[in-house]
Amino acid sequence: MHIVLAIRTRMPPRCYGGTERVILWLGRALSERGHVVGLLAPAGSTWAYGPLSVLQPALPLEAQIPRAADVFHSHVCLDPDFDGKACQTVHGNAAGQRLHRNSIFVSADHAARHGGSTFVHNGLDPRSYPEPDLTGRGGSLVFLAKAAWKVKNVRGAIRVARKAGRRLEVLGGSRLNLKMGFRLTLDPNVRFHGMVDDARKAAVLGRASGLVFPVRWDEPFGIALIEAMYFGLPVFATPYGSLPELVPPQVGCLSDSGEVLAEAIRAIDRFDRSVIHQHVRAHFTAERMAQRYLDLYERIEAGESLNPAGFIAPPNPRQGLLPWID
Repeated sequence: MHIVLAIRTRMPPRCYGGTERVILWLGRALSERGHVVGLLAPAGSTWAYGPLSVLQPALPLEAQIPRAADVFHSHVCLDPDFDGKACQTVHGNAAGQRLHRNSIFVSADHAARHGGSTFVHNGLDPRSYPEPDLTGRGGSLVFLAKAAWKVKNVRGAIRVARKAGRRLEVLGGSRLNLKMGFRLTLDPNVRFHGMVDDARKAAVLGRASGLVFPVRWDEPFGIALIEAMYFGLPVFATPYGSLPELVPPQVGCLSDSGEVLAEAIRAIDRFDRSVIHQHVRAHFTAERMAQRYLDLYERIEAGESLNPAGFIAPPNPRQGLLPWID
């Protein structure tokens, strides 16, 4: 099959690049199964798994689909009325938007909240990371997200770590933040690493004891979670969006209470790091993701629709920051 993936940002990503890294892993997994995997992306991109086409921002996306494509898989919005053999993965929250009939979501909760039924969990490529040490217990906790986003709740993570008596390492933010209002964190218990590349991130995750992820929105998926769990880290997070799908009781604790999460961290030794690592290996690899997408590509190539034509995602009934008890 000739599959073409599309994205509006340069590939490969320089640092974190959540969606970009998913596309990279997906492309490699599909290619290793013998498929031709093209890429439509901005100038300056590089791609090793098939033909690379340069995205022209001024032209409609649908007009740039290579003729050789059997299935076009966009990771940006498709015209809801486009009638070709195509699909789009919706990576963010798109409440109230009109969506293409072949929209694919990244978790069951994500699909249900948008009025859809089709989802594919993201998966990572274990070859992108060093082999984790699953025998140790680690020291500091880690927060992995864009700290400038209020919905990611870095303040809550800092308070949880303090309650639990552990240091916190923040990947994805700085001590002084001016992007979304003024935030200066003076707490000496917290170390900020800024935006990090894969090597630096792996080093911090490899020596950490657990991930604190107290988000205050409906998380569509959460690549940070499966990355941390790959290293055997238990997850201490809020029960919003996809998180109950990703974090069963044997791999972490979910609560909207900082005290409950801190109490679980104080009993962190009850979590088995090898069990957590195997949970990712069993459910959240690029290989599993690619197989699920291939099943959908075959349906699309056969002329099926994954959802009713031109459906509209319902408005979000939960406005503002979701509950959090410090």
